[in-house]
Formats: sequence, C-alpha cells, structure tokens
Amino acid sequence: MKTDLEAMEAVERGLRRSEPWIDPDPAHLSAAVALVLREGEGGLEMLFIRRAEWDGDPWSGDLAFPGGRLDPEDRGDLRRAAERETLEELELDLSRSRRLGRLSDVLGRAESIRVSCFVYGIGGERPRLSPNHEIREAFWTPLADLRDPSRQLHREFRYRERGVRMPALRLLEDERAPVLWGITYKLLEDFMARMDQPIPFMPWDEP
Repeated sequence: MKTDLEAMEAVERGLRRSEPWIDPDPAHLSAAVALVLREGEGGLEMLFIRRAEWDGDPWSGDLAFPGGRLDPEDRGDLRRAAERETLEELELDLSRSRRLGRLSDVLGRAESIRVSCFVYGIGGERPRLSPNHEIREAFWTPLADLRDPSRQLHREFRYRERGVRMPALRLLEDERAPVLWGITYKLLEDFMARMDQPIPFMPWDEP
C-alpha cells in the first residue's frame, strides 16, 4: 500500500495532466464543493455527505461532496467557499490540508448554477466529523467501490416536474438509501478519469 505522501502525490500528478475547464459566465450562480481524500487500509477513500431532508429543497436527502453556494463573506473566492462550507457542515478544517488541484466546473441542467470542485488530501487517522443540521450523515467510500460495476445503475429522477433518466452510483448498502447522481456524479467522473481509474461507462440521457 502507498504511504499517505505517495498516494497524494499520485493524485496531484493526475490532476495536473490537463487544465480544468473554468466556466467564464458571470451570470451563473456559484457554488463550491470539496472532494476530500485520505489513505485508508485498502487504499484511497473519498468523503461524501448525505444531506438532511427538507421540504422544498431540490437536493433534499441527496448524496454529495461537502460544500455550498458562494456567500458575500467569501469575497468571490470559490476555494474559500468550499473550505468554509466544509467547516460549517462537518467541523472539518481544510485550511491546512494538502491542496491537490481542481476539477472542471459543472453546470446545473435545471437552473443557472455552476459548481466548482477543489480536491484535498488529509493524512493520519480518520478525522472526527460532526455533521450540522444540514447533514444527515457523512461517510468514507473506497475508490475501489466507485469502479464496481454492480454499484452502477440508471434511474429516473424528477426535478421541477421533469423526469430524466441518468446514470447513478449506489454508495450505501441500504437499498432504500439515495444514490449518487447529477452534478456530483459528473465531478466524480472527471476525477476518476484523471486518475486513470474511470468508472464504468454509463451513457447520459441528455435532452
């Protein structure tokens, strides 16, 4: 097994192979998330959250990376927004963590929002996470699970009264639990491709 340092250096090299696409349109609402990695017993693990369920919230109960929308206090700094939101949601301070790179921006399909993703590496034991009221749970998933074909599926989702069939990924063992899809799935696709560990191809039912 690689050491923490070796594993993070490999991720950093993968992210440097090509420049991420950065959306130049100032009209889009901005959000930022953190893709957090650590070296576990069986290799790299990735941090996910399961959002709390709220009436009227289009992302209620979804699986995602920690993060949220850009606030005035972030002063236009998307990386700062990702770190602030992660600290607020999980009490996980990324300000001194290893910054490994950035993924390409992803645009929302149903509303004018741009999501930027920053990648971090943390060493040592699993950090203690304290989810706030916005988060139902936080959990770590081995990268090997993300490439497991048995966890891949297509599912129809409804958003603003519109149905669309999309690729999804089952991360939790409970068959009734939400699956990973949408913007976070696209960010994950980008990351895994850059690591030369692409997740099994699942075509998108684009309009």
